[in-house]
Amino acid sequence: MSLEIKVPPVGESITEVTLASWLKKDGDAVEMDEALAELESDKATFELTAEKAGILKRIAKEGDVLPIGAVVCSIEDGGAASVPAPKADAAIPKEVAAPAPAVAEKAANYASGTPSPAAAKILAEKGVEPKALSGSGVNGRITKEDALSMDKVSESPQTEKAMAAAPAPAPVPAAPVKTGERTERREKMSPLRKTVARRLVAVKNETAMLTTFNEVDMAPIMELRGKYKDKFKEKYGVGLGFMSFFTKAVCEALKDWPSVGARIEGEEVVYSNFTDISIAVSAPKGLVVPVIRNADGMSLADIEKAVAALAVKARDNKLSIEEMTGGTFTITNGGVFGSMLSTPIINSPQSAILGMHNIIERPVAVNGQVVIRPMMYVALSYDHRIVDGRESVSFLVRVKQLLEDPARLLLGV
Repeated sequence: MSLEIKVPPVGESITEVTLASWLKKDGDAVEMDEALAELESDKATFELTAEKAGILKRIAKEGDVLPIGAVVCSIEDGGAASVPAPKADAAIPKEVAAPAPAVAEKAANYASGTPSPAAAKILAEKGVEPKALSGSGVNGRITKEDALSMDKVSESPQTEKAMAAAPAPAPVPAAPVKTGERTERREKMSPLRKTVARRLVAVKNETAMLTTFNEVDMAPIMELRGKYKDKFKEKYGVGLGFMSFFTKAVCEALKDWPSVGARIEGEEVVYSNFTDISIAVSAPKGLVVPVIRNADGMSLADIEKAVAALAVKARDNKLSIEEMTGGTFTITNGGVFGSMLSTPIINSPQSAILGMHNIIERPVAVNGQVVIRPMMYVALSYDHRIVDGRESVSFLVRVKQLLEDPARLLLGV
């Protein structure tokens, strides 16, 4: 008896998935709950598992777009895959010897008695006709040395006539320009990439997005990390990075400027009494934005552990839809790729996103003195429909103050 395996419901707004890849071959013996294939929706990638043990019979193909409830494969009764034996009388095709290439006939040689370009110029200057010479070059070609060995003839009408009749130097053929292969390849956009593209265009078209900038002196945080990073990792089992400091600073700043973490629904503005921070992560199949729930109540260690766990899941395409749903504010770090400054796009339906960038040592004025400090540009993109300029600038200034004085950040003052 066979059992059909269908596309399971994976989310309220998801109506179809793509069969990204088969993990088992047709005819393989599979166990109960063993992963059979990877399905990809517009939000996440997940595994299709066997609902009983038996022999796999694949129905859908890789790349097929399947609606929810469509049959992907079936599992037949049995414990081992049967491999058909080759027929004894099967004819084995013999190699057909390619015909030997025909021998090209030797072309006539036109080099004999023809001067090289340099020789032709010399002979013309001396008034000597090429036919008066026997060439010593390859195939009787007249070389420059042959032309130089001839005495110049006296000027005469015959000489001028001979010069006029002398053939023009043969043009030197241009060497062909060597180029690499000029090929193109086409790939079908994944559901995730199509969704990201659609949402980004929608955000640009449907929001009044502006960006405000500031810069942060990262020396205090870098000194704090340098002093305690070993003890921090020994105690908590995770490294102390910059993301936890920025997350804490954002959570504190949102308490002072809640509209930055609000969102518009219809004709209402929705304010949350919690802070769920979305962290933009570059995954193999595109940008994903998993969420750290209740980040405002977490310690630095809790945030670092959550970031590390989500990053691993994103790298392995194991994030669930629930882990990427929601969020009240987003942080993106283009600095890990070397970005110095950017204008990040809002993660709809949120109203703001903070962009981190790389840290560059630059000369800055401190107490009237020019000093070299590790500086980072930060950018806050926001929806001007709900966030005013005063609120956005004040929010970013508050983030800057907290990062440049980590003691205030840790004490919440």
